[in-house]
Amino acid sequence: MVELDLRRLRFLREFEERGTLGAVAEALGYSPSAVSQQLTLLEKEAGTPLFAKAGRGVRLTDAGRLLARHASILLGAAEAARADLAALAEEVRGSVRAGGVQSAARRLLVPAVAATTAAHPRVRLEISELELEQALPGLRLGSVDLVISDEYDGHPRPRPPGLRFDPLLSEQLKLVLPADHRLAAPGGPGPGGAGPGGAVAGGAVAGGAVPVAALRDAVWATSEETTGHHAMLVGTCRSLGGFEPDIRHRSGDADVQLELVRLTGAVALLPAMTLPVDDPALAVRDVAETRLGRRLFLVTRDGPRSPALTAFVDAVVAASRRL
Repeated sequence: MVELDLRRLRFLREFEERGTLGAVAEALGYSPSAVSQQLTLLEKEAGTPLFAKAGRGVRLTDAGRLLARHASILLGAAEAARADLAALAEEVRGSVRAGGVQSAARRLLVPAVAATTAAHPRVRLEISELELEQALPGLRLGSVDLVISDEYDGHPRPRPPGLRFDPLLSEQLKLVLPADHRLAAPGGPGPGGAGPGGAVAGGAVAGGAVPVAALRDAVWATSEETTGHHAMLVGTCRSLGGFEPDIRHRSGDADVQLELVRLTGAVALLPAMTLPVDDPALAVRDVAETRLGRRLFLVTRDGPRSPALTAFVDAVVAASRRL
């Protein structure tokens, strides 16, 4: 009779998801040698080779892939059992590990932590700044419980199986210019005066909207290249302006991007949630060509939620409604 250790099955599932012993070690907080030792013991328990040499590393054998699929089912059942048992307790307790893009972490996750802690002091809450692509392995494997992800118009996110995507809110994207920028004055004429349809040749559209095409020569601030925000900005400049943006500044922190606009004359395209209510150094303008938007989603694993996670989800939804 084969007896398999559930903890070692988690190591196997992590390896299937992450692909290297080093990545598994980093994710779980072990040394690579400790991970290797645990997987060797699992291989002995299984009674068949689970790994084969592949260059300098290892890969799963057919038996390894088969057992990893069963490990996913068993670990999911164990998580469901823990959630059902927790639901029987009179007091909400447990832990929730959440992540999200920077603006969502500040405006949604932090208020949700405060509200949940006040209502359920026995719940341990941890938050991190994460993009969905960074969080996907942890979400699938259970080391992350909830992520707030964003999705920009024209740049849909993948919807991997086994995950649940609940919409939270939608918001408009705004062009952010220095207050003294030539296009910043609402309806202010650029060189050549007004053009057809209220447009200003080389300048702002009457009413304050600014054409992306008029920012061809601008220096741009945006997020890192691997983010949805960066892809959105590049795609917007190409599709609406017909040019490649001159991106010189990259930061995942919207406050850094805004400071670059204030002090260096850069321009940015940011979600409304990230913008100050009133800042005399900034000119916030609509995009003239079309309405650009961003949607925020609350992403969790399929299956029953623990009482702690349910309480935290409710607090996140309440925070989004207040916005």
